[in-house]
Amino acid sequence: MSDLHSDSLVELRDALRAFAADRVWERFHTPKNLAMALAGEAGEVIEHFQWLTAEESSALPPAQQEEVSLELADVLLYLVRLADVLDVDLAEAARRKIAINAERYPVEKAAGRADKYDRL
Repeated sequence: MSDLHSDSLVELRDALRAFAADRVWERFHTPKNLAMALAGEAGEVIEHFQWLTAEESSALPPAQQEEVSLELADVLLYLVRLADVLDVDLAEAARRKIAINAERYPVEKAAGRADKYDRL
């Protein structure tokens, strides 16, 4: 991940810190509450795709695409806030996870397959 992306996450984190502080919400932003809110928002993303075919899910009408984009933003914002409260550097954690997945899913075994790493 480039520094630009890391900077973007830092900017989001700082904006969310300020947003919460301005509203005196820090006491509500516990890891438990933020994780639950994150799961709820992820559920709202899922609702947009429930009952759609694979093809329909890849060609959302513009209005639904906009709704999904806002739900995805909610997921990202809660994720960034949760990471901040837990003192997790998301960009670094993501880089570590990509490296782990590269070992678990070597190209020569995983290309074109959807199997879990322990079944390759």
